[in-house]
Amino acid sequence: MKPAPDAGDDPLSRLDHMVGPAPEPENAVLTDNARLVRWTGPAFAAFSLLLLPWIGYIAVSLPSRQLSPNYDIAWAGFDVLLLAGLAATAYFALRRSRYLTTAASATATLLIVDAWFDCMTTPAGERWQSFVLCGVVELPLAAVCLWLSYHTHQIAERRIRLLLRQRPLLRTRHRPRTRA
Repeated sequence: MKPAPDAGDDPLSRLDHMVGPAPEPENAVLTDNARLVRWTGPAFAAFSLLLLPWIGYIAVSLPSRQLSPNYDIAWAGFDVLLLAGLAATAYFALRRSRYLTTAASATATLLIVDAWFDCMTTPAGERWQSFVLCGVVELPLAAVCLWLSYHTHQIAERRIRLLLRQRPLLRTRHRPRTRA
C-alpha cells in the first residue's frame, strides 16, 4: 500500500491513495499514470451524476412527437458509422488483432443504439418489423460483438501473464553480447 499523501499534495494524489490501480496483470508491468488518465475517472463520475437530472428534465419537457428536417441524413450518417464499425470489427477479427476489443465494443454500442432508435422512431403500424429486426439481427449481433470484445480482452490478459512468466527467460536470452 502507498504511504498516505501529505495535505499539500494535489487532489489526484489523494484520490490515487483512496482508489489504486486495478489488480490486473498489465498494471504489474506498467500503470498508466498520465495526468489526463488520472483526471478522467473523477471527471466522468461527475458527468454521470450531472446527467441524471438532465435525463429527468428531457423526459418531461421534450414533446413526444417531433418533425426532423434532416432525419434521412441523420440515419444515413449513422449507418455509415455502423458500416465503419462492422468493417473495422471484421478487419481486426481477420487479423486476430488486439484492437478487436475496441472495434467490437464500439460496434456493439452502435448496434444497440440503432436497435433502440429503430424501435422508438418507427411509426406504430410498422413497429413490429423493427422489433423483429432488433431481435433477429441487431441485438444478437451486438451480443456477438460484446463476446468478441470480452474474449479478445481475456486473450490479451493471458498473453500478458505468459510474458510475465517468461520475463526472466527473456532477459537471459536477449542479453547484449560483450566483445572480449
